[in-house]
Amino acid sequence: MRKHYIDNLRWLDILMLIPYHAAMAWNTWDEPNYIRFESSRPIASLITAFSPFFMPLLFLLAGMSTRYALKKRSYGQYIKERAKRLLVPLVFGTLAFMPVMTWLADRFNNGCTDSFFEHYAVFFTKFTDLTGADGGFSLGQFWFLLYLFVISLIAVGIIALQRKYIKGTSKSLPFPAVILLGLPLPLLAELLSVGGKSVAEFLYLFLIGCYVFSDDSVTDKAAKYCPLTLSIGICASIANVYLFIWSGEEFKVLNTVTNYLAGWFMLLGLIGLGKRRLDFTGKLSGLMTKISFPFYGFHFIWVVLFQYLLADPLSGSTALLFAVPIAAAYICTFICCFICRRIPPLAFLMGTKADRR
Repeated sequence: MRKHYIDNLRWLDILMLIPYHAAMAWNTWDEPNYIRFESSRPIASLITAFSPFFMPLLFLLAGMSTRYALKKRSYGQYIKERAKRLLVPLVFGTLAFMPVMTWLADRFNNGCTDSFFEHYAVFFTKFTDLTGADGGFSLGQFWFLLYLFVISLIAVGIIALQRKYIKGTSKSLPFPAVILLGLPLPLLAELLSVGGKSVAEFLYLFLIGCYVFSDDSVTDKAAKYCPLTLSIGICASIANVYLFIWSGEEFKVLNTVTNYLAGWFMLLGLIGLGKRRLDFTGKLSGLMTKISFPFYGFHFIWVVLFQYLLADPLSGSTALLFAVPIAAAYICTFICCFICRRIPPLAFLMGTKADRR
C-alpha cells in the first residue's frame, strides 16, 4: 500500500524551494549567491528557520521510499530506476541550466560582458568555490540528485549485506530511542562534507528513514507525539533564528544546539504530522507528486532570471523585489512542468514520466 503522506510531504517541501532560494540573495553571512543584494535580517530569517530540516527531510523521505521500493523491485531494477530519475536530469540540468544561471551571476556580481556562448566554454573550465556566483562551474540545485544517487547506491549495498548476514532487524524502537537517533547528527555534519553538505549526515538520515521510519509503528508514535515534537522544533527554530540573525553576539555552542534541536524535532514533528494529516491522495496531490521532480529541476533558473531582470525596476522596494520574482518563478516553473509532461523526450531528461493522454 502506497504511503501517500511521504509523497505529500515531499512535494510540499519542494514547493518551498522558490522562496528559500530567492531569500539567499539577502543572506547576512556573506555566502556567495547567483544574485546578491544587500543583507536583510527579516528575509535571512526565513533561510535560517528552514535550513535545519529542509533538505534533511528529503533524504529521510527518500530512505523511507527506498524501503518500500525494494519490496517490489530487485536491486538491479532499483539502481536502473535511480539512474533514470537522478543521473539523467543531473547531467541534463548541468549542461542546460547551470551555464545560464552562472552567466547571469557573473554579469550581475562581477560586471561580466561576455556573451552567453562565450561564457558557456568558461563554465566548464573555471573551477573555484563551486557556488557558481563568480560564473564558475557549479551543480547548483542538482547537487541533491548527485548526493541522492551516490547515497542510494551505498544504501543498497548496506541493505543487501544486512539481508544476507544479519537477521531480525525489524524490531520496532520505542519513541524515546527514536528521539535519541538525532544525537549523531552534529558529529556527522563535517564528515565527507563538500560546500557544507555532508554525505555522511545525509546517508545517516537516509538509512534511518529506511530502517526506522519505514516502520508503521514508529510513524504511528511520531503521529501521536507530533504536537510535542513540533512545539519543541518550532521553539528551537525561533531560538536558532534569534541567536544566529538577531542577537548581535556570537553564541556558537548554544547556536549549534538550537540548530540541531530545531532540525531533528522538526523532522520528527513533520513525519508525525504527515502520517496524521497528509496520508491521502486526490487530483491535486497526485499531480503535484508527478511534477515534483521537474519542479525541482526548473525552479531555480526562474528565480535567478527574474531577480536579475527585476533588480533595477524594483530596487526601491525590498518587499517587492523579494515577492515578485517568487510569484513569477512559481508561474513559470509550473508552466514548464506541464509542458515537460507533454513532451516525452523532455520528460525523460527531467526525470519524470510523460503524460500521454
